[in-house]
Amino acid sequence: MASTTLAQDKPLAGVTLTLASQNDQFGAVLAKLAPKFKEDTGADLRVEILSYGELLTKTTADFIGDTKGYDLVTMDIVWAGQYAENGYSVDLTDWVKRDAAEMDLDDIYPVLLEALGQYEGRYVAFPFAGYANVLAYRKDLFEAAGLKVPTTTEDFVADAKALTDPAKNQYGFVANGQMGPAVAQDWMQYNSQLGGSIMGADGKPALNSAENVHSLDVYKELFADTAPPGAIEYDWGGREESFRQGLVAMMQTWSVGAPGYSDPAVSNVVGKVGIATAPVAEGLEPRYGVGGWGMAINADITQSQQEAAWTFIKWLTSRTIHKEFNMEGAGSFMRKSEMTDPDLLAKFDFLPVIAKTYENGNGEYRPRIPQYPELQDLLGTAVNSVLAGAAEPQAALDEAQAKAEELF
Repeated sequence: MASTTLAQDKPLAGVTLTLASQNDQFGAVLAKLAPKFKEDTGADLRVEILSYGELLTKTTADFIGDTKGYDLVTMDIVWAGQYAENGYSVDLTDWVKRDAAEMDLDDIYPVLLEALGQYEGRYVAFPFAGYANVLAYRKDLFEAAGLKVPTTTEDFVADAKALTDPAKNQYGFVANGQMGPAVAQDWMQYNSQLGGSIMGADGKPALNSAENVHSLDVYKELFADTAPPGAIEYDWGGREESFRQGLVAMMQTWSVGAPGYSDPAVSNVVGKVGIATAPVAEGLEPRYGVGGWGMAINADITQSQQEAAWTFIKWLTSRTIHKEFNMEGAGSFMRKSEMTDPDLLAKFDFLPVIAKTYENGNGEYRPRIPQYPELQDLLGTAVNSVLAGAAEPQAALDEAQAKAEELF
């Protein structure tokens, strides 16, 4: 009788799940929660934390080689098209429908359910780490300069210039400049806020549209006039570090980094940072950038392993565990109830900004299509060349457009 009770209490006793995780803040928290998952289900959870490039390379090799090295994979939303077209992950659609009540789907923001897990209406992953693109700004510097927090991109550019003073080692703006995914993804966010889109209404690339050329002009101007020296080499880590160290007055960023600004172990600007919705061009309807990660299940593993992996996803995204996940610093908010939770609000006062972003969210400015990686590479080269002074915006985007058309 005792063994029967144990089997019921620990339905996954003897099971081991291996998870490949991006090295964002949630990675360490996933590893920290592994003992609790074993306590609740009996299963061992092994978490391998990888850089963005390593994660994509190693997991793709695992999928293609059918080596079954990973049961679960954190999936960047822009990989959804690849996953779907290549059959890398389990189609979770029927399981999501079956377990909708248990998973309390109505408590998850619709934009996240779609953008972080779906491709053409089917779930290739399930959302677990929502990110809002927000404006982080130095309250003390804005107050000293008598400036209001910008709500339009026009004011954002003006404020960045006003708050730049190289003699004080103070710069108004920072963003990713590094060639490749870093600069491509950051520019695409600004491009969206300025009314641009890398895809046309016909579903074909429109990299060299007038709106895109204008936004790249603005991006170049911000780098030339208001960014710290060396920003052209920054990826996400360098950008965040420059802000935490006090060099920069404003930075558009993913909300996952916000908790770190209040951590004296890594931040020199504790108590000086405000979080606001990202500015958009004057007259443009606010559509704020949304990103993040879904949890995918390897399609090559056995049915029993797939079901165990699905149990983990349901466990992690449940109200109770997901709250704990964020209390531990994952910075991966996605449930409506989290935005008004007293414990979370006491620790993260910027949650209303995230809620507003999700309520008016745009998860499509980085198109989740199979050709996205190639488009990102083309833009990563084009935008960086403009920042480096090797090409003008129109010429760089014309060249990228010509190559992009070959992909379609």
